[in-house]
Amino acid sequence: MRAFVLTAPGCYEVREVQAPVPAAGEVVVDVERAGVCGTDMEFFTGEMAYLHQGHSSFPMRLGHEWSGRVAAVGAGVDPAWTGRRVMGDTMLGCGTCRRCRRGHRHVCQRRQEVGVRDGRPGALAEQLAVPVSSLHALPDTVDAVLGALVEPGGNALRAAQAADPAPGDRVLVLGPGTIGVLVAMFARAAGAEVHLMGNNEASLAFSGALGFAHVWCEDTLPELPFDAVIDASNAAQLPSLALDLVEPGGRVVYIGLAGEPSRIDTRTLALKDVTAVGILSASPGLDATIRAYADGSVDPRPLVAATVGLGQVGAVLAGRRPPGAGPGPKIHIDPRLER
Repeated sequence: MRAFVLTAPGCYEVREVQAPVPAAGEVVVDVERAGVCGTDMEFFTGEMAYLHQGHSSFPMRLGHEWSGRVAAVGAGVDPAWTGRRVMGDTMLGCGTCRRCRRGHRHVCQRRQEVGVRDGRPGALAEQLAVPVSSLHALPDTVDAVLGALVEPGGNALRAAQAADPAPGDRVLVLGPGTIGVLVAMFARAAGAEVHLMGNNEASLAFSGALGFAHVWCEDTLPELPFDAVIDASNAAQLPSLALDLVEPGGRVVYIGLAGEPSRIDTRTLALKDVTAVGILSASPGLDATIRAYADGSVDPRPLVAATVGLGQVGAVLAGRRPPGAGPGPKIHIDPRLER
């Protein structure tokens, strides 16, 4: 089969590799869509922390936001999975440690991460092998495009839930990229008055086109009481700003990751009686995200600017937008396309 292989920072090729065979407890999926994520770009540049911590190494096959159809099942897997449309959890815990037994597989110390960590090949390929335990079935109303947006949506849903907005609460989202806009969508669906702050006019204009009336740059942000502030950016200074902006008794949620350490003053945290929450992984939010997409309460389709083939992945990872791409921040890959 054809697969995109990253061989070193900035070095890649689309090559023929051996098609996967499902091991016991696994399935093989025909990949229909895979999203390109900021994490993939960090691997492309060589900046991703896992490379320096020994959790990942080149060559590697990226791709952890995906949807497809089960093509084959391994020993011990119900044959009824064959032909089903699915997406899959990125985080694969060992299943036996204390964290896994307590339902926290996404923070298992020995976890694999599809397309990210410890040699588990990703979805930028025609086929993908994953444990059947990681699968989530997709209803007919969630097509391949929506299916590949479930993983980022699960992260965003969890961030929005951590902000705990009540109808009428005012929520500020810092960083209107893919995750930030998805967070805003889920917060809006919960009845919050949503504000977004960014430093890119195009992304702010895109957010406005999605019906978000309150979009700001840092120097235009009005002095309003924000009941929750969610940092979905990669700016090292914004976690501290989030704490400064949130109302006493409010909540700050950190889902963005900067390339250098971020600092907050815990005296401010305590004196304002603020609850701070960190979010890693979509895992606990995948089913609820699928339901939100299925019932139409959240529609992330406009985020997808273009869909291209494996041959264009390298250009996308290098930051080049495909010709004719729309204004959204997300690029999808269809491995079946030749272009």
